[in-house]
Amino acid sequence: MSSDDRKNSLSYKDAGVDIDAGNRLVDAIKPLAKSTRRLGANVDLGGFGGLFDLKAIGMKDPVLVAANDGVGTKLKIAFDADIHNTVGIDLVAMCANDLVVQGAEPLFFLDYFATGKLELGVAEQVIAGIAEGCIQAGAALIGGETAEMPGMYSEGEYDLAGFCVGAVERDQILPTKDIAAGDVILGLKSNGVHSNGFSLVRKIAEVSGQKMSETCAFDADKTLGEALLAPTRMYVKSCLAAIKQTGGIKALAHITGGGITENLPRVLSDDISAEINLDNLKPQKVFSWLSNHGGIVADEMLRTFNCGVGMILVVKPAQADEVAKVLNDNGEQAFVLGKIIDKAAERVVYTGKFEL
Repeated sequence: MSSDDRKNSLSYKDAGVDIDAGNRLVDAIKPLAKSTRRLGANVDLGGFGGLFDLKAIGMKDPVLVAANDGVGTKLKIAFDADIHNTVGIDLVAMCANDLVVQGAEPLFFLDYFATGKLELGVAEQVIAGIAEGCIQAGAALIGGETAEMPGMYSEGEYDLAGFCVGAVERDQILPTKDIAAGDVILGLKSNGVHSNGFSLVRKIAEVSGQKMSETCAFDADKTLGEALLAPTRMYVKSCLAAIKQTGGIKALAHITGGGITENLPRVLSDDISAEINLDNLKPQKVFSWLSNHGGIVADEMLRTFNCGVGMILVVKPAQADEVAKVLNDNGEQAFVLGKIIDKAAERVVYTGKFEL
């Protein structure tokens, strides 16, 4: 049968999938991927899989650590604000920060970008953010998937997922097994809301009556959309430096959805608790804005948002100052947040007052 005899002569493009556009995107992002090249990775997109030479990193007894995550409904803010160059940083940070919690150095990253109709400019901005996140984390962007799926997403919308693999020497895996009463708890300042709780954030924004394009009530230099899209802070290089230079870190906890209340106990044994002094917690103005417009009480804030602290470290008391100095020298704002105590009625015991 000749092509002229076929009844409809439909193509994949007629069904809404543009293979040529996908190829153009791959060509556009190849330089972005190459900018993330690191020891062990010779980035060359276009193959069926990404390669990483584990031997090249020189570890003696490495254990691989893997994490995957997304950006959640923070993407809705990006759609409404038409800002797409920061959510990629969020994507990498949500994964890479989880790896460093176990003492692992991020090695490589893969992304999944799915949309109804591929818009090259938007997709390239998103992946540029992913590349920037990989540079911040020290991970190579060695591959990914771009899926154009007509009918699955509303016009102008997309979804993201990320996958990160790291490695740690077997005898340096965190948390250690000797966390005990008296150990010092340090907090590292967050950039704001990061990437959790945005279903509630979006509801509060709606209740407040403020549009994403309007000047932000808590930051006059930005629109509301720009302020809420502040990317998740990357704690990888600073925490790895503190781990390697001090030997004083016993545990780390990435403060994501669930806040301090839910995340800190994940790295503590059942026979101890954490005492957090709320007087030392200095949340950014965005959290006051959320609490005021949403009518959210302190306890609910603490179990929903990071409330100003994006990473927590449990450290040896004698080395607390040394650890804090290394962290601060690497760009962090470290502060004493509390201490480990004997087992109490709650896994996290709060003292002081949470001032919003």
